[in-house]
Amino acid sequence: MKWRLATGVLCAKKVSPLLKGKFYRAVVRPAMLYGTECWPVKNSHIHKMKVAEMRMLRWMCGHTRMNKIRNGDIQEKVGVAPMEDKMREARLRWFGHIQRRSTNAPVRRCERLAVVRTRRGRGRPKKYWGEVIRQDMTRLRITEDMTLNRELWRSTIKVVG
Repeated sequence: MKWRLATGVLCAKKVSPLLKGKFYRAVVRPAMLYGTECWPVKNSHIHKMKVAEMRMLRWMCGHTRMNKIRNGDIQEKVGVAPMEDKMREARLRWFGHIQRRSTNAPVRRCERLAVVRTRRGRGRPKKYWGEVIRQDMTRLRITEDMTLNRELWRSTIKVVG
């Protein structure tokens, strides 16, 4: 919805790609990422978000897939970081808030889902939020103890763009 409202600015030929990227980062991306910190994210979710973002970025630059320009080149031209990294940053930022809060603070739904494991049926068990957070922390080589130092945690998980 935000994309449709902003296409006048984002698809204008006279506006520079860096300014379009700045506008995209300020308006469209936050709407796309709203609530992602509480998802137990699957690879299919990440893929769909990447595809949606790249379609928008290509459209902003006036390119199609037929032009055969790499995703990384388009992201660099517009000044936007990959969607997967921004999703990881949002999850870990929220995890830091949870770890630093007081012990008598109310528990939110996504935190309960991280702890409660119910009986499951056949097949692979569903991913849960805590599992995704652990994978993110091992990918960035960080520990839970680092959350207590707010500046260190913020600088470690921050993605530019």
